[in-house]
Amino acid sequence: MKVLHVESGRHLYGGARQVLYLLQGLQRKGVENLLACPQDSEIRRAAQPHATVCALPMTGDLDLALVGRLRALIRRHQPDIVHLHSRRGADLLGGVAARVERAPTVLSRRVDNPEPRWWAAVKYRLYDRIVTISEGIRQVLLAEGVPPGRVVCVHSAVVPGEYQSPCNPEEFRRAFGLAGDGPVIGVIAQLIPRKGHRHLLAVLPELVEEFAGLQVLFFGQGPLQDELVQDVAARGLAGQVHLAGFRHDLPRWLGCLDLLVHPAEMEGLGVSLLQAAAAGVALVGSRAGGIPEIVVDGETGVLVEPGDRQALATALRRLLSDDGLRRRLGAGGRKRVESLFSVDAMVAGNLAVYRDVLAGERRR
Repeated sequence: MKVLHVESGRHLYGGARQVLYLLQGLQRKGVENLLACPQDSEIRRAAQPHATVCALPMTGDLDLALVGRLRALIRRHQPDIVHLHSRRGADLLGGVAARVERAPTVLSRRVDNPEPRWWAAVKYRLYDRIVTISEGIRQVLLAEGVPPGRVVCVHSAVVPGEYQSPCNPEEFRRAFGLAGDGPVIGVIAQLIPRKGHRHLLAVLPELVEEFAGLQVLFFGQGPLQDELVQDVAARGLAGQVHLAGFRHDLPRWLGCLDLLVHPAEMEGLGVSLLQAAAAGVALVGSRAGGIPEIVVDGETGVLVEPGDRQALATALRRLLSDDGLRRRLGAGGRKRVESLFSVDAMVAGNLAVYRDVLAGERRR
């Protein structure tokens, strides 16, 4: 089987890392991988041992010429399946290219934002199957009228061992400039509105008063950075909240966190939650999108309603006050990740989708 993967992301995190895991796993299964990706992307080099890499200009949703470039690629390599992995021009434009070339097509959907029913009816006809990374996203598509038989949930994955490095507390605090020995809360998310950083900032002043030495690390980058810096200063939290940016060495430090908080208003799944759970860190998350598939209330963490700041403060207060509860929830999270979110399960799920699509093509 030959599969052409199209990934338009430039950084090797989130969806692009899932693509890399999939390429590695499919190669072990004897699948021939082709990867179309941007010329300046990190996955271009990382994928070379696992796929024939075809670097193309990819400049976004308005790059209509991408249709022609992908059509030429499909004609040249004749893949059995085209798998579109990302939104930034690859989903719609890739779907048009594959449909014109009559290539069986699978789309991965990683976000839970709703779309108008008329648009869903038009767009999702381009694909033989839509693979959602959470049941929450699948339910969004079903509510928009996408036929159930064309939507399959295959969870994203992590490699647990990558996030289980022993923590050296002194090195950790030195690396991030953390004073004292108080508890440390982490948030790992793009700095964009729907990730809900402002909800945590709103409740932090009262928590800082209650928990001596409390520190918060915001990992990630994005357009809200300047606004968050101003909000932190306005609330008098400059000594407690640290914007750590994007860290390639994040797996080394995850196990040093006392809590991972994800107060998102919308979320497809939340790979950062999987990573923290693999490290044995207790979780607090919103009951949004696919988050409840990782944050199981009372088993791996605590769930709150999106935007409910009082509930968020209560959950944080409860966990910061109880070391034993955090350890129990952390152990539960690690067990859940290892049993339900493995790379092998993700690879097998996608491979089953390919085979099902190709079987349908043969029947037709």
